[in-house]
Amino acid sequence: QVQLVESGGGWVEAGGSLTLTCTASGQTASTLAMGWFRQAPGKEREPAAAIDYTGRNVMYGDSAKGRFTISRDNAKNTVSLQMDALTPDDTAVYYCAARLYKPTLNVIDYADWGRGTQVTVSS
Repeated sequence: QVQLVESGGGWVEAGGSLTLTCTASGQTASTLAMGWFRQAPGKEREPAAAIDYTGRNVMYGDSAKGRFTISRDNAKNTVSLQMDALTPDDTAVYYCAARLYKPTLNVIDYADWGRGTQVTVSS
């Protein structure tokens, strides 16, 4: 089992940037695929991005393409999500998740989740 802790959330004006970080501990985190998901009030949890254990294979949800960048540092057991050109529609709780094998953008594929970090984008 792996423990995941998100950080870096906060308040930002539209057009601004934030970088979220997920720190993993427990099971050898560097061997896991990792994902970032988000959930806005009243909406379903949706994918932002995912990355394989090497860091070479990444994928993005439709809302994140061209604006978000996922990366990882296996030496530090961290996965980051750089978010640029933020809009109020990006306001949500952002969650880090982990799974064995290949990364996916499906919520149900991930067994381990962090508690989330709030991102609020003002207009």
